[in-house]
Amino acid sequence: MSKLLDALSPTPSNWSNTKHYCDWKNVICDSTLRVTSINLSYQSLSGTLPSDLGTLTQLTYLLLQRNFFSGPIPSFANLTSLQVLRLDTNNFTSIPNGFFQGLTSLQFLTLSRNYQLAPWTIPTELSQSTSLTTFYSSNSNIFGSLPDIFDYFPVLRDLQLSENNLTGPLPKSFGGSKIVLLWLENQSNGLSGNIDVLSSMTKLYQAVLFKNQFTGPIPDLSNCTDLFDLQIRDNQLTGLVPDSLMSIPTLKNISLDNNMLQGPYPKFPSFVTHVTLNGINTFCNNIPGPCDPQVTILLEVAAALGYPIKLAISWKGNNVCDGWTFIMCDSVGKVITVNFTKQGFVGMISPAFTKLTSLRNLYLSDNNLTGSIPDALANLTTLQALDVSNNNLTGLIPKFASTVTLTTIGNPLLSSSPSDSNGTRTGLSAGMIAGIVIAVVILVVVVLFVWIKCYVGRRHNKFGTEGNPNNGKEVFKNIDGSNVMISIEVIRQATNIFSEDNILGRGGFGVVYKGELHDGTKIAVKRMKSVAVSSKEIKQFDAEIAVLTKVRHRHLVALLGYCLNDNERLLVFEYMPQGTLTQHLFHWGENGCSPLTWKERIIIALDVARGVEYLHSLAQQSFIHRDLKPSNILLGNDRRAKVADFGLVKNVPDGKYSVETQLAGTYGYFAPEYAGN
Repeated sequence: MSKLLDALSPTPSNWSNTKHYCDWKNVICDSTLRVTSINLSYQSLSGTLPSDLGTLTQLTYLLLQRNFFSGPIPSFANLTSLQVLRLDTNNFTSIPNGFFQGLTSLQFLTLSRNYQLAPWTIPTELSQSTSLTTFYSSNSNIFGSLPDIFDYFPVLRDLQLSENNLTGPLPKSFGGSKIVLLWLENQSNGLSGNIDVLSSMTKLYQAVLFKNQFTGPIPDLSNCTDLFDLQIRDNQLTGLVPDSLMSIPTLKNISLDNNMLQGPYPKFPSFVTHVTLNGINTFCNNIPGPCDPQVTILLEVAAALGYPIKLAISWKGNNVCDGWTFIMCDSVGKVITVNFTKQGFVGMISPAFTKLTSLRNLYLSDNNLTGSIPDALANLTTLQALDVSNNNLTGLIPKFASTVTLTTIGNPLLSSSPSDSNGTRTGLSAGMIAGIVIAVVILVVVVLFVWIKCYVGRRHNKFGTEGNPNNGKEVFKNIDGSNVMISIEVIRQATNIFSEDNILGRGGFGVVYKGELHDGTKIAVKRMKSVAVSSKEIKQFDAEIAVLTKVRHRHLVALLGYCLNDNERLLVFEYMPQGTLTQHLFHWGENGCSPLTWKERIIIALDVARGVEYLHSLAQQSFIHRDLKPSNILLGNDRRAKVADFGLVKNVPDGKYSVETQLAGTYGYFAPEYAGN
């Protein structure tokens, strides 16, 4: 406190070295004379804050806004009591590394209007501040992307990061958040991507996103029932203004000007008191009312492609035959040709093409189109040529009339219709046949190579290390293509030859040891009982490797490697320093740790739920854990949880919504109806 006093100019009122700092004005101490609050806001003070200000370990409130402080911001890392930190409207020049580390009680953080700050990014360790409700850092020289950490802030309501240099997309973790005020406007280069995530931010009251580079259509915001103010002007939004936007009763202010919006000119209800729509938008008319039928149809086509900017630039007005690129009309103003060749479009082929009743030629080749060819296209009697070559289409090729020149080469997942038996052409040109032959040859070569490798491997196992089980050499096994094998010597050295002092726990599988690799990485080694290993134990060992080499998630414990050496079977995991959830729920007194708070319990439950959700529905393959219990949930130093122990996991085949399994797991943790069976 004396250093802080010496650094300030002018001296704050009633601050003096002749009296105890707990008696200084706007300084509050606790009963042990430790400083808990400092309020120097709005005092026109200057100076550089002392670097060890963060040693005030009981500090709860630090209010320094609206002054002229300069120099680096001191580190406040690991001030676990700090709840409110206001540093806005000063002249600070830099933010130290690790500034946000360990601020586990932080609720209110403001750094706005520090124009002299060196460029900095929002670090992921901010996610430790799970009580954060307010984060202001506008005009503070932030650059880079928004980290996808906002699901760690269950009570965040106010996020204001305006006028920085943020780039990249809106993070997916905005979805489902309780953010009420979202200010991200006027970034130097601009945030980009779509704004679809807004549709799941149901607590939004004000969304200020103007002057960025957002693209794509305006999403359906009908679930944002508290939305009052939507400012998305000066972006590159395309597509139609959705009808749902005009049915939000709380909406009073909306700005849409200077985008590339298309379709009918929107008519907002009278309860929307302020609307701006002008600028670059390309509505078909200047007044409310329907568009020409062909305009409406082609906008349906554009919708299936995500309303590309390339189309929005030229598809203007209410006459598709007047300067619309990629469109050709006949003498009476009917569309006869649509040519999207080599435009890089992503999306699907819209069935709306069939509404163009005079369409003769449809060229869609050399794009990135997915999905199937609409069956209805085969019923378009005027169609003469359809080229969908070199896309990523799937499914059956509809049965087109023999008068249609059909080209489908370069879509390996397309197949001919089973009913195609009367000479209908399906695009099997000479080039496509040659491609199929080449693919078959490559497949044969690959199969032969794999067979030879497996044969050599079997001979090596037969005549190599397995022929002499006492030679101490590893017998490595490659499971599911994994390549995470670790030698037994490395593991023995890391665990001090499986020292009793390094035992972390024991279970039905065996013993878990703590270890440390030569580079300082801490590990946990699960060692299977070395006595006669049963087929069941081997199956569980293989199951953990098979699962953990296919899934990666921040709430699933990470497999670092494994080892097979004679009868030794070892799994190497990341080390979780806070142990199992069981220890914190039932044995916290014995382990010398404090009991979990209700907030920590909720966060742990959410972490486990996210890990299980990933296993069930978000991973490339779906899995059922089958043994979820506190002893299989591990905690890190920040008491964030990860699910562990995948020995009983069950794979769910693709497309299955339920799967029969044998009874597995731990009694006491079964669902009653499951155990009852």
